[in-house]
Amino acid sequence: MWKGYATLGQMSVNTRPSDVQHPPLRQDPIMDHTTFRDFAKAMADYIADYLENIRDRRVLPTVQPGYLRPLIPNDAPESAEPWTDVMKDIERVIMPGVTHWHSPRFHAYFPTANSYPAIVADMLSDAIACIGFTWIASPACTELEVVMLDWLGKLLDLPKEFLACTGGKGGGVIQGTASEATLVALLGAKSKMLAEMKEKKPNADDYDIVSKLVAYASEQAHSSVQRAGLLGGVQFRLIPTDEKHKMQAAPLREAIRKDKEAGLIPFYVVVTLGTTSSCAFDNLADIGPVCREENVWLHIDAAYAGSAFICPEYRHLMEGVEHADSFNFNPHKWLLVTFDCSAMWLKDPSWIVNAFNVDPLYLKHDMQGSAPDYRHWQIPLGRRFRSLKLWFVLRLYGAENLRAHIRKQIGLAHEFEQMVLADSRFELAADVIMALVCFRLKTSNEDNEFLLKMINGNGKIHLVPSKINGTYFLRMAVCSRYTESHDIQGSWREIQAMADRLEKEKAKN
Repeated sequence: MWKGYATLGQMSVNTRPSDVQHPPLRQDPIMDHTTFRDFAKAMADYIADYLENIRDRRVLPTVQPGYLRPLIPNDAPESAEPWTDVMKDIERVIMPGVTHWHSPRFHAYFPTANSYPAIVADMLSDAIACIGFTWIASPACTELEVVMLDWLGKLLDLPKEFLACTGGKGGGVIQGTASEATLVALLGAKSKMLAEMKEKKPNADDYDIVSKLVAYASEQAHSSVQRAGLLGGVQFRLIPTDEKHKMQAAPLREAIRKDKEAGLIPFYVVVTLGTTSSCAFDNLADIGPVCREENVWLHIDAAYAGSAFICPEYRHLMEGVEHADSFNFNPHKWLLVTFDCSAMWLKDPSWIVNAFNVDPLYLKHDMQGSAPDYRHWQIPLGRRFRSLKLWFVLRLYGAENLRAHIRKQIGLAHEFEQMVLADSRFELAADVIMALVCFRLKTSNEDNEFLLKMINGNGKIHLVPSKINGTYFLRMAVCSRYTESHDIQGSWREIQAMADRLEKEKAKN
């Protein structure tokens, strides 16, 4: 604190800032070149040691809410502390409360990707520290993203209408999450339908039109899909699924028909390729033509499973993609790119740009229109240099190694599937298509709930549950790039041991 400003009331109205005496500035410990290099090298070594020995750590922490506050002071330090003290406190303060997502025995949710190329790219992004909202804000930030989304789109064999390199309207953008992409697409679809309705009825009231808009998705779609409807201020209709938990065209068509008869305006459909609960794939091949016939925007959410489409043998699962207006998946889930990096493609980005375009003078530049200004393609204004991660990962792994990674993890899931089928106490709750196995004890929901509590309470592995049509089951996702066959076998032995313990507890009672 400057002494002269300690109490403003003590200053004379004639006191000038230059008259105030300041204490001498201490050297910033991180500004010193040698100190920074030591700190950076120590952190790089710590990260490598952490990841390479992560198998030795308990997956789930044992702390209780509020554990951290007593471990650190109540106030920020007045004077700089040595970086060695900060490094020591990582293990003392932070690691006791970390759930180790990259442990080979972490099987919850879906993967969050991690690799050394992506980590290093993030370091460079943080060092450059540009905020690439316009082309001129950092041309490389924009231009690399355009090219990387073309690279990635070609690896997935997306229709050429989605790619910037083909010279059409289409192109890709990196969003923060698939949730953002779903909302962005919905707002674009909303803008498009408003324009079309106003063209038909120029005097129509915007509020009246919006109040009649209806969006559709599978009842197994991610919760963020419904949330997009809430944030977008529109009605959302969830379509029942078949016995394989897939949305089919017939019930969607019927829902649209009923809504149109009621005077409502269908405008947006989300098809999920790889649902969160069971990794089911909606019937895109049949739903796509319905969307074209009904003039509704078709968005594809392939957040998890989309990574597998770099492998030709899984592309049949996105048959009908040519009907889509927008497509999204998360390289930060399964393609070894660290969070956040959600790849979205649009056939006609102008509807998004028009919906989000606010163009103050201070953001204008001479090259507008010659390259994308990605602030118009997303909800936030600011954006990190995220395409560096894609560039590093795609170059340092190569497509063949990324395909090998996907295939290996799917193979491990099938290995786990066979162990489930070999134990007469268990059954599968869904088909195993990607690296997710949904399984359960053949007995009651209560038994399965208790089994999961025992598994997670023991802390050696971590699973999460789901429930479809009243049936409770456990999900085993292959998440870590370090996972090997012996880890899968060890996780299954842990599940069997807890099932044995459950049987003994039931026998006692």
